Formats: sequence, structure tokens, C-alpha cells
Amino acid sequence: MSVVGFDLGFQNCHIAIARAGGIETVANEFSDRCTPAIISFGSKNRTIGVAAKNQLITHAENTVYNFKRFHGRSLNDHFVQLERGKLSYDLVEMKNGGVGVKVMYMDAEDFFSVEQITAMLLTKLKETAETNLKKPVTDCVISVPSFFTDAERRSVLGAAQIVGLNCLRLMNDMTAVALNYGIYKQDLPAPEEKPKIVVFVDMGHSAFQVSACAFNKGRLKVLCTAFDPTLGGRHFDEKIMEYFCSEFKSKYKLEVKSKIRALLRLNQECEKLKKLMSSNSMDIPINIECFMNDLDVSGKMNRSQFEELCASLLQRIEAPLRSLMEQVQLRVDDISAVEIIGGATRIPAVKERIAKFFGKDVSTTLNADEAVARGCALQCAILSPAFKVREFSVTDVVQFSISLRWTTEADETEGVHEVYSKNHAAPFSQILTFYRKGPFQLEAFYSDPATVPYPEAKIGQFVVQNIASPNDGEKAKVKVKVCVDTHSIFTVSTASVIERMELNSTDCRSIDSDMDPQTMGFFEIADLEGNVQQECSDTGTHSQVKIDADRTSPLPERNSNEEPLTTRENGIDKKGDHPPEAKKPKIKVKNIELPVEANLVWQLGKDLLNMYIENEGKMIMQDKLEKDRNDAKNAVEEYVYEFRDKLSGPYGKFAAEKDLDRFSKLLSETEDWLYEEGEDQLKEIYLNKLDELQKLGSPIQVRYEEAKKQPQLFEELGHKLQHYTKILEEHRNQGEKYSHIDVLEMEKVEKCIIETMAWMNNAVNAQANQSLHNDPVVFSKDIKAKQKMLDSNCNPIVTQPKPKVESPKEEERFFNGDHHHNNEKDSADETIKSTLKNPQHNGDHNPTENTTIVKNLDNC
Repeated sequence: MSVVGFDLGFQNCHIAIARAGGIETVANEFSDRCTPAIISFGSKNRTIGVAAKNQLITHAENTVYNFKRFHGRSLNDHFVQLERGKLSYDLVEMKNGGVGVKVMYMDAEDFFSVEQITAMLLTKLKETAETNLKKPVTDCVISVPSFFTDAERRSVLGAAQIVGLNCLRLMNDMTAVALNYGIYKQDLPAPEEKPKIVVFVDMGHSAFQVSACAFNKGRLKVLCTAFDPTLGGRHFDEKIMEYFCSEFKSKYKLEVKSKIRALLRLNQECEKLKKLMSSNSMDIPINIECFMNDLDVSGKMNRSQFEELCASLLQRIEAPLRSLMEQVQLRVDDISAVEIIGGATRIPAVKERIAKFFGKDVSTTLNADEAVARGCALQCAILSPAFKVREFSVTDVVQFSISLRWTTEADETEGVHEVYSKNHAAPFSQILTFYRKGPFQLEAFYSDPATVPYPEAKIGQFVVQNIASPNDGEKAKVKVKVCVDTHSIFTVSTASVIERMELNSTDCRSIDSDMDPQTMGFFEIADLEGNVQQECSDTGTHSQVKIDADRTSPLPERNSNEEPLTTRENGIDKKGDHPPEAKKPKIKVKNIELPVEANLVWQLGKDLLNMYIENEGKMIMQDKLEKDRNDAKNAVEEYVYEFRDKLSGPYGKFAAEKDLDRFSKLLSETEDWLYEEGEDQLKEIYLNKLDELQKLGSPIQVRYEEAKKQPQLFEELGHKLQHYTKILEEHRNQGEKYSHIDVLEMEKVEKCIIETMAWMNNAVNAQANQSLHNDPVVFSKDIKAKQKMLDSNCNPIVTQPKPKVESPKEEERFFNGDHHHNNEKDSADETIKSTLKNPQHNGDHNPTENTTIVKNLDNC
């Protein structure tokens, strides 16, 4: 099971994986740990990431960037219209009302939704993760800004589904950062002690987010969040751009904004200038060659000028910080630390403003760029059954208050209730009780639209269906479960109707004796009354289910201290006038699931999602085919340049004059063909060209390789022959080491030596007489085969173990007159005693231990 965290940034993306007991941020094919969130469309394929960024200036109309904030929005959205003027590509409205892009792809005009664009980016990130993990990636955790609404989150989930990713959790950026910070801390207070409060501040490329978190040992609780979605590093870049646009207009009479390519180039240079000013206070020059109308432009700026330009932006930093402190209701002294992340926090003025507000130095212990991705990977590891992670619970918050409005009947007042207040714990589920005679509708919406950075306050409508009135004509009791899940998305997860059943004593005895009531779907009325908490299986760990018997019902239910049998008149429960009977019938209830139809503000339809999945699969296949085609073309080009260089060098003497001229001519013709009609050909044509070249080039390469390898192999074979010849001579001289080998066996060795030596002498002489531009008489494989044959024939004979000579028995030595004290025997006895004390002495082992070792090996 894969454990991957994706940080989908506005400008750059990061990938973190769990490996070797830790979290690692992986690099792409360019050895860069950040992948630009840019997709470029061409006539044959798509390019994504670094390669797409390199085409941003030259291929601006078909390169898509800055699309993250278009999720879940319509083309008429105010934010989309503001962004539209800053883009080099065209935005269009899709059939489902969402934002799409118009580009030229495969030499035809095409339209892609923002979900498809994000899916393309996720495809690239997924491939990078799979390359590093060397296994398929399916499960992951994806980061989203804390201020994303339900519609935007569902749109991102749709993009993940298009790629085939199983997103275990959409994790808020700041929650991921807090998890990455807290899980490694060893000095956190105990659960029963006062928590450690840490504020996290993130200013990235497009937005400013802050959160306050409480840490205890093994536990993280997000207290509250605040944000400014229109304050980020790119807004500082825009201020610098405005300055230089005005300067170039007055100095060079250039209308920079009239040409999008010039504007993009200026944007890149202004971003570099901003980074340089963060580390230098002196004047920093900016120079752009052939900027517009073949004019070179130049300018300069220093840090004080920059801060003066961006004064209005710097003043906006305090508002989210002040909002955070008001929500959390803590003093600045209660904050233990302030951690900053995000590229824009490297601006000295930003850092100073944050430090000044909290009255303490800010901490930079986290990686400013990779903290979110690492936190997502940690969350994925926690959710994965394949990894064991240190126990650490995470409690997030509901970003915006959510209310429910339901359809009312004639005898009821208007039904509206706030089910989740701002900063309510999440994930969290509640069960609400309604009394209805038929189907009814629930409408979820944000209680305070002014605080939501999204134009639509409505979340969705949910229709509870198939409600039938009980036989006595009373209203049915309907339990509706509402939930904010692990993705921080609100939904009505289930609905059920409660039917009361009166059982006589015979039925009660039958049920009690034969079946468990819970297995039949029955449970006591008392189990429904009051408030209980339990884990919500569909909302992840540490979520709470609050069963509220009378929370949203327009008609009050009885209290737990009321009599179990009452009569209902005009919607009001009253006790019976008569005294209770001595023995009341036992009443149980049955829980019947009801279908819930959801009509959400933003949701990819099943048919549309399947079409997107199919289209993405086709584009992935097209990208692969184009990559294979380019690889084949590059292989031909590489072969041409490599052999042309080597033919004039080491390969020259291994080819005859006529072959050399013929091959050189073919190389030149192939090079000319590559840059003319061979510029855009099928993969098979390139492979055929490569085969044609290799027919002439491979023999030359083989001769060169053989001439390089053979001397060393012949030398090795000669050493082996000398080795076996020495052994043979020692045996002939009746040396003690080889005296035990039979004479016939050694004759076999001698015969093999003579044959191999003769073969080698003939091969060396023949090869010496052979011209270098002709094929060798023998090849390296033949010499290696002779070495192997020599060893297989000779080595088993010369390495035969010498037979052991048994010493005469003690009795024989005694009867042979050996009556004196045997020193050798005493020495042997001492050796045996030493071995018994230390079984490993001199390589001896206890027999029992030998048996155990064999058993273990057998088990292995």
C-alpha cells in the first residue's frame, strides 16, 4: 500500500512519501523537489511540470497555469473574472457551468474543465511518486487551503478520481503543517495538563493562512483558523510589475501590458528580483534583453523601495492575526511559539510584521516549502493499515458555520437551525429527529455568507424519501444523520424511520430466546433517548456522533423521565388520565433505512466523470506513444553523433577504407534526413533507421571491443594454465600435498592442459596475423568458455581432500609396548575439555546445536 502526500500548490507542488521509517520529499526527473503546477498542450502530446514551465513564454496561449482557485466556480464568478485578465490562455464555460480552458491540442481546438487540468497535474505527480517508490500509487492524502468550501473540495476530489487516486483525506494546509510539527515533538505536555499553544502562519504564492493549535502528548487539536485569500507572494510580484510597467512606459515608450509574453517575462524577472531583495538591502538591477520591439530594458530597485510599494499589502497582515486571537480568546503571552512557512514569509517585512504582532521571534524549524506535503504523508501513514505510526490524534475544525433549513407542514413554524458553528470540532456527526407524514427536504447553507470567500452560500439540498405514516395516522419519527466528514465536506449521510412495535409476552419470549434484538434491527426506546457519543465509521477516527432526541424536531419528544406509554393529541404528548396498568405491553422499535437524494451545488455527474476518466486515459496513452517516438528519434540522433566522433578516433582502424567511406556517408545522410523529412515520423521508421545504421556500425564496434578485451582474457587463461601445470609438476615430484591423487586422474589434468594450451597458442597466433578491420578469429565468449572448461575438468581433481589417517587405538599401543605416558593423548584430552567448555573452539560445535541450525535453515 502506497503512502503518499500531495501538496497541490498554486504555483508549485511537492510530493512526500513514507519510506525507511521516515517521511521523504521526493524529486522529479529533473532532480527538483518542486514541480511547477503548469500544463502545456502541443500538437502531439502534453508536457507537465518543469518542461511545461520552460514553454510558458514561447507557447503562452496553450500553457495553463494559476488554475487552482477555479475549482467549484462558474465563469461569471467575480474572482474568476478578476483572474481572467492576468492569463495568457482563454477561459470558457463548460456544459456543467464550471470553468474550463480553451487550448489547441493535437492540432485541434479542445476544451478542458479545471478538474481535468488538475487531474493532468496529479497524473504527473503520481508518476513521479511511482518512479521513486517503484510500485503503483493509489492511496494518498491531498492538501487544500483551509478556506476551501464544500464545492471546491468536491471538485478537487473529482480530479483525484479522474486519475484513479483514492484520496483518503483532503487535508487543510494548516492542519498538515501542525501534524508535521507536533508528531516529532517529545516535550509536549501530558494529556491531562494544560496544552501547548502554537500559532502557524503560512503565506504562500496566492494566500495568507493562520491557525492556532493546541498540543498534548499524542494529540493535536486545531482551535481556530483565519485567512486572507487575496494576499500572497504573487501580489507582491504584481506591485513590482506595476512599478516597472510604468517605468518602461516613460523610459522606453513601451506598453508592456499589450503583449502577454512580455508581461510573463517581466513577471518572472520581478519574482527573481523579490527573492534577491529578501537577502540583500542594496540596489538590485533588472535587465531583460530583447524585451519588446527588439529593445533591451533595465531598471533597479532596493528593499526600502519595495516595502514602500507594498505598504498596503503589509498592512493587511495584521487583520487575520487579530481575527485569530479574537476567536481563540487567548492573550499573546499564552502562545508558546509562532511557526512560519510559505515562500512569501521569507520577505523580511512580512516576518517583522508577524513577530511584532506576537511580541516574540518567529520560528523557522519547519521546511517552508515542504511542510504541507510532509504532513499529508504523515496523515496518509496514520490512515494506512500497512504502516505503524506513533499514536497521534488529529482534530480539525469546521471553517464556516453551517445551518439547515427544512420544509415545514401547515401546523409548524419555519424550520432553521445551525448544526455546526464556526470552529466546531471536525470530523463530527449529529443525528437529528424529525416527525413527518411524508418525504421532506433539507437545505444546507453557510450561516454567515459574508465570511465565506465563495459567491454561493448554499451547500446543497437533500430529500428524504419513502416516508410512510404509521398505521395509527401519527407522524413518523425520522432520524437524520448529518456529518462533516474527513474531507471537511458537509453531507446528509443516512436517514431512517423509527417504527414502534407492540409485542405480547409470547412474542417477547420468542424473540428473547431465539435471536439477539440487535441482529434483527430492533432496540429499546431508551437507547434512542438522551445523548451518547460513539465513533463514526464514515468520518474517520476520533469523530463523534451526537444523537440528539429533540434537537431539530418542531414537536417535542418526551423526556427520559416520562412514562413510556403516552397519547399524542394535536402534536403534544400527554400522559394518560387513567392510572397505569399493572402490566404494560413491551414496546420495541424497528429502524428502517430511507433513501436520501442529494442535489449539491457542485458535483461531477457520474457520466461526466466517466467521460473524463476515459479521456485522461487516452491522453496518458498518447503521451506515452509520443515519448516512445521521441526516444526512438533521439536514439538515432545519438547513434549518428557518437559513431561520427568515434570513427575519426578509436574506431577508425577497425574498418576498411571502403566500409569507412560508406558508413560515413550513411551517417551524414541520416543526419540530413533527421532535420528534414525525418523531423516527424513514426516510431517504427526511426527504429528501422537505427537498424540500418547498426548493420554497418555494430561489426566495427565489436572488433574494437574484442581487441580491447581479448588480451586480458588470454592473460587470465595463461595464468590458469600455469597454475594447473605447477600442480602437475608437484605431483610428478611426489610432493606431499598432492600425493593422494590418483595417477590416472592427473593424466586427465595433463591432457586438458595440453589441449587448452595448444588451442590458445593457435588462437593467439591466428589473431595476431588477422587484420584489425576484419572480424576476429575468436571472440571473448570463446575464451571465457575455454576458461570454464579448464576449471570444470581440472579443479575437481586437484582439490580432492587428503584422506585422514586414523591413529592406532590405545589398546594396540599398549600391547605394542607403548607403556610410557602419552603426551599427545593428554594434549588431546585438554583440547576436548576446552571444546566442551567453549563449543565454538577450533570450529567444533555441539551436536545439539548443529541439529538446531539445520532446523532453522529448513524453516527458512
